[in-house]
Amino acid sequence: MSFELFSNLVGAFFTLCIFSFLYKDNPFYQAAEQMLVGISLGYGLVFSYERVFIPYVFQTIVIKHQFILIIPAIMGIFYLFRFSRNLAWLSRYPIAFSMMTVGMGVPMGIHASILVQMRQAMVPIESVNLFLILLGTLAVLLYFFFSKAHTGVYGKFVNVGKWYMMIGFGASFGLTVMARISLLIGRIQFLVNDVFGILK
Repeated sequence: MSFELFSNLVGAFFTLCIFSFLYKDNPFYQAAEQMLVGISLGYGLVFSYERVFIPYVFQTIVIKHQFILIIPAIMGIFYLFRFSRNLAWLSRYPIAFSMMTVGMGVPMGIHASILVQMRQAMVPIESVNLFLILLGTLAVLLYFFFSKAHTGVYGKFVNVGKWYMMIGFGASFGLTVMARISLLIGRIQFLVNDVFGILK
């Protein structure tokens, strides 16, 4: 038996184990799920050691003698003390330090999420598309303005914002479904072409 055939049979077995969840939860699905989590964790540990610890910690401190990097290395090690009952309090320091980056990210988030949207809405209305963008932006913003009751003409205009959100959420959900369908098609093609094609 060649290595390619063996690897394809293993992949086909775990693929069918995952598909068995369509019937009901069973030991085969649970075993495949636990294998996925375990292999991903093991791969992640080795990857982090080879691609992060060795080049950015060991080589920079021991070989290049950049001893200032000992401080962030120790802060990173403090994260591991979450697994200790007595020393878990040490992990609060790197968490508190990382919260500083959250504050720094607020202006960038406002710029990317709000100011860019406002800039796109503040252009001359020269086409139907630009008018629909402006209408949708105003209607959705006013939908979340709860200081005024959504009644009368104002309520009907705000209801347009609800339709805009429903269409947007539906489109994003449709893209998610299509991504999952493409994964399903890929696994079925793997079973039909690679596995059953070799077994012929």
